[in-house]
Order: sequence, then structure tokens, then C-alpha cells
Amino acid sequence: MEKVKRAERLAVMGRVLTANPNKIFTLSYFCELFGAAKSTISEDTAILARTWRTFRLGTVETVTGAAGGVRYRPIGNVESARPFVEELCKRLSDPGRVLPGGYLYLSDILAEPETVRRLGEIIAAQYYETNADFVLTMETKGIPVALEAASALHLPLVIARRSIKVYEGGAVNISYVSGSGRIEMMSLSRRAVKEGQSCLIVDDFTRGGGTVRGMRSLMNEFGIEIRGTCFVLAMRGGAKPAADEKAVMILDPIQDGRPVVIRPGAWIK
Repeated sequence: MEKVKRAERLAVMGRVLTANPNKIFTLSYFCELFGAAKSTISEDTAILARTWRTFRLGTVETVTGAAGGVRYRPIGNVESARPFVEELCKRLSDPGRVLPGGYLYLSDILAEPETVRRLGEIIAAQYYETNADFVLTMETKGIPVALEAASALHLPLVIARRSIKVYEGGAVNISYVSGSGRIEMMSLSRRAVKEGQSCLIVDDFTRGGGTVRGMRSLMNEFGIEIRGTCFVLAMRGGAKPAADEKAVMILDPIQDGRPVVIRPGAWIK
């Protein structure tokens, strides 16, 4: 095999790692890929780690142990999250976004690939050490952000549905009271998860807390441990949040004739 130059190795390693966030690649994998010694790959890893840290592109970590290697996590400088979230709060504070019933129009924001990618990374950064088995969300508006968070964590995404589809086989169905006070149905295929697993709940919005309580009840039916819950937007003064609940942004109750007030969650630095 023709000798691979360092610039070429760094380009390929960067692409492989960023395309598979939080996945551990052994040094042997890159040694075989490039026909290089472990010491050479270790030096390349150190260059990537230093460069990405300097330019706030994420972190490259060396994991020790028998199952160790190198992995990439899309965690930039923690200070970079707040300006992004503050700008998002400003965009969402437009009075034209107010909908009947005190809701806020979010669909366009949750359809912007760059925005949902960044939101997913911000959420994922809080949960790397939870070692959850999957990310759970409710169809449909929460799916884009939940998928990006799952991607950043290198976890599968599980979607609870309002009605089971015939192609998903047997399912567990529960009834829950939505934030508007209606009785709703939530379903999940029995094949989607396994008893004894753990999950993170990620959703777009919470006000009365009915949907998240439904997801918690659904996980209880499967014997799944919930290791964290995060929303893109939560309304202040709604249902009392559980101890593990966080929101990227907090919305004050909307009142006619008054400005829309949205601020970053207290944990956003």
C-alpha cells in the first residue's frame, strides 16, 4: 500500500469520527486503514484533539481499556451554546408566532437542519455520561431534534405513536391526559425496546406535562429506567417538572397585548 500522508490521514480520520459521533474506533482500525503504526495514529489523534479544541469544533477523546480507542463528541466550548440559544429566543419572541390557546409556532424552526443539529448537540452534551440505551420521543414535531440528539449520542431513536401501525406488530397502548385536558392514546411496539434498558426522553414542547407523563407511564410498562428528560421549549408555571427535566428555552405564559418572553434555560452557559 502506498504510504498515506499525514494531511490525508487527518482528513479521513476527521470525516470518520464526525460522521459517527460518540462511537469508539480502536487505534487498530486506523492502523489497518492507513497501514500506519499505533504511535503515528496516536500523534494524529493528538493533532485532531488540539485543533478541534482550539476552534471549538468538538472534542476528540482517547478512551483507555480493553474496549478503548478514540471517539468524537460534538461538544464545542460551553460558552458557545448561550449566544445560539439567545438568538433563537429572540426569533421565537416575534408576536406573529403566537397561536390560539397560548401556543407558539415552532414548526419552521424545527425544520431547519442546522438549527435542529445544534439543538440536538446541546441536549446530547448533558447526557453523555448517563449511558442510556436509546432516545425516546413522541411523534411528530419532536422527532427532528430527538433524532439529532440520538445521533450525537450514537443511540437509536424510539418513537411513541398516537396509534399503532399494523407493520409494527404487537404494541403496548396507554391512555393519558394531554396538556389541553383531552384523553389521548400512546402506543409503542413491543419489539422497539427491551425490559431493563434505560432511555432519555427528548421532545419539542411541554406545557401541562401530560405527554411526558404519558411517556413515563409507557416506559414504566416496559420496565425502562428514565435517565433524563429534555425539551426544546417549556412553559413556565405549567405542571411542576420532574427532578430530571430540563428545557433549552423557557416560555413565560402568553398574555394578550404583552410581549412574548422567552429565555435560555438556567443550565445553558
